[in-house]
Amino acid sequence: MTHELESPREQPNPALQIWRLLQTAVGLIFRHPITGTSIIPVLPDGRIVLVRRRDNGRWSLPGGIVDWGEDIPSSTKRELAEETGLNLVKINRLVGVYSDPKRDPRFHSICIVIEASVDGEMQVHDTLEILDIRAFALAEIPQGELSHDHDRQLQDYFSGMTVLA
Repeated sequence: MTHELESPREQPNPALQIWRLLQTAVGLIFRHPITGTSIIPVLPDGRIVLVRRRDNGRWSLPGGIVDWGEDIPSSTKRELAEETGLNLVKINRLVGVYSDPKRDPRFHSICIVIEASVDGEMQVHDTLEILDIRAFALAEIPQGELSHDHDRQLQDYFSGMTVLA
């Protein structure tokens, strides 16, 4: 009787397994859009608050990335306070969800834009990101000169639209 010797099972290379795990993790982190918010903060007198960004010097809507474990209302409240010093009184409406990969020059982001009633004293807390803060009457907003796609977001807001773009 002839016995065939079984070839030993090839054991996976631990270094190769770690490398594949790292590749998967990096792909999950860097190849997926980042979710953020933009806020259209409306003061009791109807003026809209904009912030001047430090990275490009342009006016923009306040907002930022949603932190891990944070929902959109909490992110809105936090970003509003960090960038403007204002209090969130009420989220009034969803203006839109903007997902064009080219909307943010830094990375692919999905931006949830909301209109909010706000109050309090304007004060920049996040001086690493924000240079200035100002409340604009509707006719004074520097349309055509805003950062990212905030011109479009405000245009959609003024048109009363709710957008999925």
